[in-house]
Amino acid sequence: MSAAAPSKSGFFDCRDSFATTIEALAESDPRIVTVVSDSVGSSKLAGFRKKFPERMVNVGIAEQTLVAVGAGLANGGKVPFVSAASCFITGRALEQVKADIAYSNVNVKLIGQSSGVAYGELGPTHHSIEDLAWLRLFNNMKLIVPADPWQTAEAIKAAAAHDGPVFVRVSRMAVPALERPEDAVFEIGKSETLVQGNDATIIANGTMVHRAVAAAKALASDGISVRVVNMATVNPLDEAAIAAAADTGAIVTVEEHSVRGGLGGAIAEVVSTTSPVPMRILGFPGFVPTGSAEWLFDHFGLNEAGIVDAVRLTIARKK
Repeated sequence: MSAAAPSKSGFFDCRDSFATTIEALAESDPRIVTVVSDSVGSSKLAGFRKKFPERMVNVGIAEQTLVAVGAGLANGGKVPFVSAASCFITGRALEQVKADIAYSNVNVKLIGQSSGVAYGELGPTHHSIEDLAWLRLFNNMKLIVPADPWQTAEAIKAAAAHDGPVFVRVSRMAVPALERPEDAVFEIGKSETLVQGNDATIIANGTMVHRAVAAAKALASDGISVRVVNMATVNPLDEAAIAAAADTGAIVTVEEHSVRGGLGGAIAEVVSTTSPVPMRILGFPGFVPTGSAEWLFDHFGLNEAGIVDAVRLTIARKK
């Protein structure tokens, strides 16, 4: 089901899936163009440039211009995929994203590459753990955080088909392909349940999903039945799935993002106003130190053991 080739470890770089999919879409839709900020290599768009050199605009390291050019192309009838590092496409160009894309409601697809702490060793200037919190304020912008190569490809297809602004968060960190039915369908605003369970629910997205699945399997060996929901779409949320999660009596959210304003915050807004249950939000507490992504995950408990502990603590709070 994957659109990318695995590494020797069986893990995939979802940027490859993005690149393969956008090239295929461009073959059949001449409106599709790409806009980059000296980010051809990091976006894996060298193949697109070779196939469609006249359909790529490279503005150089100028992210505000990057977003503004994308808006102009959309107003001219194109379907621009604006691709750059998520920390810069959101942080440096947030005013343009707000005014030129969201407020104007134009048909631009923002691709936030190398998101989260993928650039871990480059420090907080290159960490992108605030992007979803910022973008959630723009209620008409679809926000998608794919968890594996198949979902990345399907998210890009869905973004191209949607008439309006979309942000897709793509990691450079390799992840395994998730197990799902062969007839699985991706739909913006719909989650998928990967593991069934009734004692608690883990809701995760992006690079945290396979870790959540591993944690659920570990808990199952101790007789604790935990549901795992892949909430790839942060806006709009699948509120029916959140209500069903609340029925299990305890919810743990896990994300490669700040604990403020991201997936956990969005779900807490729903839970607290509809079906209050004990919750725990796993993520980064704020600015995090320089270090490899895996070290940061382990240090802040965004791993199998940390998720297991969070589930146990949250279940203990059930009435």
